[in-house]
Amino acid sequence: MVNVLLTSCDSSGTFKTMDERLEKLVTEAQRHAPQSEERQLALTQLVDEMLRSRKICRSLASKPLFGIYQEIYQQVRQQLLHDVSGQLNQYNSKQTTVREWANTLRALAFRTILVDAQLKQLAMVAQGYPPATELRQYALGELVEAIRLSGKLCRPHRASFSAQFYNLIYDEAVNKTLTYVCRHINNYDPERGDKKFMNWVNFRLDRVFIECCREFREPNTKELPSLNELEYIVQSDEPDSLFEKVRECLEEDREKVFKQTHIRNRPDANFSAIALARLSGKSWEEISAEFKIPLPTLSSFFQRCCEKFRPKFKQYA
Repeated sequence: MVNVLLTSCDSSGTFKTMDERLEKLVTEAQRHAPQSEERQLALTQLVDEMLRSRKICRSLASKPLFGIYQEIYQQVRQQLLHDVSGQLNQYNSKQTTVREWANTLRALAFRTILVDAQLKQLAMVAQGYPPATELRQYALGELVEAIRLSGKLCRPHRASFSAQFYNLIYDEAVNKTLTYVCRHINNYDPERGDKKFMNWVNFRLDRVFIECCREFREPNTKELPSLNELEYIVQSDEPDSLFEKVRECLEEDREKVFKQTHIRNRPDANFSAIALARLSGKSWEEISAEFKIPLPTLSSFFQRCCEKFRPKFKQYA
């Protein structure tokens, strides 16, 4: 692949690389006194240059930014102005390149701004566009990149595998999950999963990770229990319908048997609470920390309950 060297022409007609432009703007800002108009102008130019290579909030077909994309861009720009102002005097070109410095600060600004509420709004905007339209494709592309930039993708079962194997499977699982998000964005319900968008995404990522493990299993790898134990209890042609049925069974709990079945001396750690936590997108590590119960105990309890309640789920379905 050919590396493209980003260049532009300055006022004198001289073409400069991005690194050269960044270096010039950093030097210009550093030589002015803090709080001075000259410093603020140089900072603004520096931030705008840093944002030129952003991955999201880019205009569609050379049209001006609009809606949520314009809002996020302005929020990131203000955050970056604040961060760059605070870090400018500490920047040392001998310790790091100007490109690395700029990329790190830009990534941090996006991660700060892209909270779940922003991601949810991006998802709902994408839902609003008709399928197979240019706007729908644009919105989905923005959403996928925003998910990556947010730093909110979970890393399920990380401690259960070697680092090399885990990274291989994780990258594959993330790609498959984001493809699922694009294809099934209309399935996202903002009222589910504690009303958090990333719970929906991470719940899917956890499932896909387990599926990928089955395809690329290491010898003697011990995997944590997934929701597959529940998947085959209720039979359905539609996976989303299947999981809705499972959730309804757990929430309704007509005979209260799911809530009454719990880990010894821990009525709060009952099957209903644990299974619904998984359905809401929480990882086993998060559930373990929440209930303060070791993972092996959770694993064996969950699997025993799935086998025990198999007839119940089929009856409810």
